[in-house]
Amino acid sequence: MIDLFHDPTDLIEPAIELSVVIPMFNEEEALPALVGRLRPVLDGTGEQYEVVAVDDGSTDRTVELLAELRVAWPQLRLVRLRRNSGHQAALTAGLHRARGRYAASLDADLQDPPEKIPEMLALARAQGLDIVYGVRANRSTDTGFKRHTAGAYYWLMRRLVGNHVPAQAGDFRLLSRNVLDALKALPDQPQVYRLLVPWFGFPSGEVTYHRDERVAGHTKYPLRKMILLAVDSIISFSVAPLRLATWLGTLAFFVCLGTLVYTLAVYTAGDTAPGWASLIIAVLFIGAVQLICLGVLGEYIGRIYSAVKQRPTYYVGDDTGTADASAAGIAWPGPRRGQGSRQDAF
Repeated sequence: MIDLFHDPTDLIEPAIELSVVIPMFNEEEALPALVGRLRPVLDGTGEQYEVVAVDDGSTDRTVELLAELRVAWPQLRLVRLRRNSGHQAALTAGLHRARGRYAASLDADLQDPPEKIPEMLALARAQGLDIVYGVRANRSTDTGFKRHTAGAYYWLMRRLVGNHVPAQAGDFRLLSRNVLDALKALPDQPQVYRLLVPWFGFPSGEVTYHRDERVAGHTKYPLRKMILLAVDSIISFSVAPLRLATWLGTLAFFVCLGTLVYTLAVYTAGDTAPGWASLIIAVLFIGAVQLICLGVLGEYIGRIYSAVKQRPTYYVGDDTGTADASAAGIAWPGPRRGQGSRQDAF
């Protein structure tokens, strides 16, 4: 039986220099290409490394293929979540259990090139950096809609959160052990790493790259989830929506004040019939503002409610990197149903 609450800090091995964390959800089609490109790159570094593949409740043969690949690739480590928890939760599980002095996060679709990882590691060492971001210098392979929505997202985040948020930097990055320990010290709650990591203020650098097309399969991040990520980012890192509600309330007050003056003037003139339209407009406007404000407050209260419950964002079912897993000889059952993952986000 695997101890779900086993403290991975007990397993830190200084000999491991680099961990590569890869969240996966239904990536059986992309796995051969991923291994074919990633392993030569990591073997060529000459460093002791591990690849932490986090299965986020896949429903295809992803887990079975990973188990087969591990036979010939001892550096491959499998961490399987008990249920689909989302891309950021799977990334959290991998980063928290990574044992290297540095950890690089990578998506399985190969839109972010693994060949840049050695360059990231060299830059971190040469300049004493704790964070190296992979910045997308070219997104021509994305659709026009994806490019415009991504541009709007980063523009909005930099305005609300601050200019320390790198533009066009997703979840492809290299983190030092100092940053990993800081992340583990945070409360267990959903994280948006593209905003959280810059917030720490650790010394950082950038490596630019060309964003490729998805190597296989289909995106796990439709428009609905892109919108949800944007909402999570705004609510988690800014009180601007609350201030917007205040400004809307102030605007509604002045509109009502103007309507009141107009109504009194019409009443004094003895012609009250024309006031019907303005009354309806005022009522509808105030009602809309109230609903917007209640919705904003509800988003914040909902997150407070989730934090108070203190439920973990994920549960690890199996981890081949633990001593218990090695001794027990974990059997990998068939895939289970999932709900999607936050891959291909912006």
